[in-house]
Amino acid sequence: QVQLVESGGGLVQPGGSLRLSCTTSGRIFGVSAMGWYRQVPGKERELVATISPAGSPNYAESVKGRFTISRDNVKNTVYLEMNSLKPEDTAVYYCNLKWGPLQYWGQGTQVTVSS
Repeated sequence: QVQLVESGGGLVQPGGSLRLSCTTSGRIFGVSAMGWYRQVPGKERELVATISPAGSPNYAESVKGRFTISRDNVKNTVYLEMNSLKPEDTAVYYCNLKWGPLQYWGQGTQVTVSS
């Protein structure tokens, strides 16, 4: 069983920064695609960023130039550095692991951007 544990969420003012972390258990991290998704009440979960096992990133248009996804295959951890945060970035952020037909989710961490 693979477990994903997110951390790093919180309250930040517009224009501020946060870094989310997601640490995984198990032995498949290094061969898995990792991603960050977010969800607000009443809306579908949306992709924020993904990163391939080799480290190639992909971003939603809404976060390009502001967010950076990275991974440490020794620490089994994926990060999301979020800069120039906007109120519309407020959401619960979920970590995702995909390996073949399998995927796993973290429990989510709240990010609130407000003055």
